[in-house]
Amino acid sequence: MLYVPGDKPRAIEKARTLAADAVILDLEDAVAPEHKAEARANVRAALLAGGWRVPVLVRVNGLGTPWEHEDREMALLSGASGLVLPKVEDARAAQELSLGRALWAMIETPLGVLNAPAIAAVPGVAGLLVGANDLARALRTRPHPQRLPLLHALSVVVLAARAHGKLPLDAVFNDVRDPAGFARECEGGRALGFAGKTVIHPDQIAPANAAYGVTDEQAQQARALLDAWEEGRAAGKSVVTFGGALVEGMHADEAREVLALWTASQDSVIDSSDRSH
Repeated sequence: MLYVPGDKPRAIEKARTLAADAVILDLEDAVAPEHKAEARANVRAALLAGGWRVPVLVRVNGLGTPWEHEDREMALLSGASGLVLPKVEDARAAQELSLGRALWAMIETPLGVLNAPAIAAVPGVAGLLVGANDLARALRTRPHPQRLPLLHALSVVVLAARAHGKLPLDAVFNDVRDPAGFARECEGGRALGFAGKTVIHPDQIAPANAAYGVTDEQAQQARALLDAWEEGRAAGKSVVTFGGALVEGMHADEAREVLALWTASQDSVIDSSDRSH
């Protein structure tokens, strides 16, 4: 998911052409208070213009801010695919703001982490987004290349989301001049169980897609495993092996997920190619 500042019309238009899986038009942290009204008007115009090939979410300003009501009203009336709500700390707030659109709850405070399971359980919540900058500040941690001070909190968010069938998305990586660090963090996030990455720059999209995507080789391996599983089951075998290893139902399910993700990525590549001509 690509964050795009709402007060940057050119960036919003460019986002239409990029290979992100979703776009978050941002009215919160990326926009200074004196530009909030202008940003809201820009986002409204972009939503009403249509033509987006991916879901477009709006990160509204948080509860208790002067802009919260106007932000939410604009997003709902202008056809946003969903709302991103910052600093969600309890399930009640998420429940009250489930207004018929997907709600993505940002977990970026200690209390939000502790209440993440209850927040993820709210029916209208589509997923949890980590806000690592605010969380690290609140926890008084220090920067670490492997994010060791945040690992427990990150895992809690993944556990909460996965337990309720929701999507956990990892936090942004701030230094756009450090592609190696970004790639390392993507790999670490996927190893923890995150479904994807939130990004702040177009150059981060391709490496994020690569880290969280499926290679052709992985897809072929998954297809071969699934073929072996289905052939074995059709033959009435009580035990199915593939590559010398025992194959169970969960392995077949995982192979199907891999193939579904690979197919989706191929469709995205084709669509991107079509738009480039």
